Amino acid sequence: MTWVVPADSSERQQGRFERRGEKITTAVFPVAGMGSRFLPATKASPKEMMPVVDKPLIQYAVEEAVDAGITDMVFITGRNKRAIEDHFDKAYELEAELAMRGKDELLRLVQEIIPNHINCIFIRQPEPLGLGHAVLCAMPVVKDEPFAVILADDLIDGELHPPIVRQMVDVFHQHQCSILGVQNVPRDQTGSYGIVDAMPLGPDIEQVRAIVEKPKPEDAPSTLAVVGRYILTPRIFHHLQRVQAGAGGEIQLTDGIAALMQEERMLAYRFKGTRYDCGSKLGYLQATVALGLQHPELRDEFAAYLNSLK
Repeated sequence: MTWVVPADSSERQQGRFERRGEKITTAVFPVAGMGSRFLPATKASPKEMMPVVDKPLIQYAVEEAVDAGITDMVFITGRNKRAIEDHFDKAYELEAELAMRGKDELLRLVQEIIPNHINCIFIRQPEPLGLGHAVLCAMPVVKDEPFAVILADDLIDGELHPPIVRQMVDVFHQHQCSILGVQNVPRDQTGSYGIVDAMPLGPDIEQVRAIVEKPKPEDAPSTLAVVGRYILTPRIFHHLQRVQAGAGGEIQLTDGIAALMQEERMLAYRFKGTRYDCGSKLGYLQATVALGLQHPELRDEFAAYLNSLK
């Protein structure tokens, strides 16, 4: 499947955003991955539907986008991902049963999973060809607008701060260019991330000079890692169409970003909040404990239980 984006110079595109005061109204959620690190739990259920306390990972990600003023949620799905679509759909039988039993609070929770003004769009990724290909699949919906990409595996808790996507949207409104959410990681972990070489511009904001996908620690230009939150201009589609597939035939988003930054300015934003890598078992457990200790119904009893284990 091939789509063509009209060529546009960086100056013209940058000027277009500035003139229109472009807003971010669309978020893309790549959710087609197999979740192999959580087998057998993910054999028949999407990893994005794994619950942290009482909400699935994908709901935390969507709530983060809604808080940032985003209205169009584009899910790039694959086989065995129907549960995600069902989760954000109306459940007539369940709602009728809860209403009949007078369980008004539970009914409210089910009905408010997603606000009525939010649009959910589901696109099937025909083959698992990498994150870059998943983002490319969203092009017919995104068209020529800037958009967010949110990886639900990275649960970012901003209990004391605005959610990270809202922080990044604010940065975009100020600078009108692509933004990468980044944080420092231990040097021995650089092989698990896209790593940027960046020059400080101000508090928490850096100019990206280069990006390398999963470098060895000795080859990494820094320890500043991209961690699952992006604001991208639509010019990224032009470059993703031209990226050469790597190992396993996958198209890497990092390669598209590296090409994009050759013609457009790109910033790295050191977000405020705590990230939990819920693509790993340890990160998932850490997120469950942290959010359990924040839960208004559970925190006191849960804290007491954890203290009893010492």
